Amino acid sequence: MNRLFVGAMALALGTIPAAAQSLDDLNIQIHGYATQGFLYTTQNNIFTTNSSNGSPAWTEAVINVSAQPTPKLRIGVQARYFLLGNFGNAITLDWAAADYKASDKFGVRFGKVKTPSGLFNEIQDIDPGYIWSLLPQGIYPITSRNSILSHYGGVIYGTLDLQTAGKLEYRGWAGERVLARDDGYFLASEETGTDFPSGYKQIVDGAALHWRTPLHGLMLGASLQHDNQSDNPLTLTIPELGVMSATSRGNASDSPQWFGKFETSKFMLAGEYSRQPLYIVTAIPDVITEIGREDNRSWYGMASYKLTDKLTAGVYHTQFIDKAVNDTLTSGTNRYSKDWVLSGRYDFNEFLYAKAEQHFIDGTGLGYDIDLNPNGLQPDTKLTIFKIGVSF
Repeated sequence: MNRLFVGAMALALGTIPAAAQSLDDLNIQIHGYATQGFLYTTQNNIFTTNSSNGSPAWTEAVINVSAQPTPKLRIGVQARYFLLGNFGNAITLDWAAADYKASDKFGVRFGKVKTPSGLFNEIQDIDPGYIWSLLPQGIYPITSRNSILSHYGGVIYGTLDLQTAGKLEYRGWAGERVLARDDGYFLASEETGTDFPSGYKQIVDGAALHWRTPLHGLMLGASLQHDNQSDNPLTLTIPELGVMSATSRGNASDSPQWFGKFETSKFMLAGEYSRQPLYIVTAIPDVITEIGREDNRSWYGMASYKLTDKLTAGVYHTQFIDKAVNDTLTSGTNRYSKDWVLSGRYDFNEFLYAKAEQHFIDGTGLGYDIDLNPNGLQPDTKLTIFKIGVSF
């Protein structure tokens, strides 16, 4: 699928009926934000930064432009600059889509669209919108944010009024998901000589339901994404054999998520459980066939409270485990990660904010690489984050 063409098509179709309209009629809006982060770890360098010495190598800037040429049609595009250690340092396209809402019961988006899975995926690109510096990494890894945020294709959505039983929001999606060559998911394999020169592409489809219960502020939901079988070229660097071409086949799998959220004007309580089974076969004709299995399971519980108009405090606990080896943790600390997190956010005004966050991490299953930890990984570490942001 020609991804640039899809994005351009979405914008072009949206602007056709607006050709004769004035700029005021288009209701053009421009928004964005920029953040600068600082990371410090007591041991273990994390996210390809030199965090054990203190690292400011975390910069992000996002800008989006939207227009509404007709009451039912909205078009928009969002770009992002991202640098985190050795990740990013580039401008990428978050999304570019046309959104036609026929009624409250039915709407459709197409182009490069956000994938509406889980609780936070559709809003994880809006840092000013939540207290956390890092979302739970087992489900929303910062180094794979570009890959899991959106897909090339479409989404249908709507809201059904259940009268006394509340409201039911539905979403359905299909298209192509692309993991770029430098996605954080490939870091460990890249350091051992495996490279996906064209990234990793896979056809996906899924559905989600959000039940707005009769209890004001309570939402319960679930989503399921189906990853179809895919074949992608890769290269393997094998001692004594050199660089060899191979094919990686990702077998079909289903990734369910269950989540809930209760929110008032000052208090928020949320939780989520996710399972991501993976089964990949790598083959070099007449040389080697390697089977890789993962069974990643993650969950978190979180709460926050608005102490004053400007100050918000929060806490969450999250766990990740790869259960592909067995049902215990005896396979090593690289198979799991447990994280207690304390967070605070202060809003100086409607445009300027600051975040502080303390992580107490047990296990090395997430966020670490070999090259920046040549003496090996310690089983636990403390991560301190400071972040300042401006939005408009």
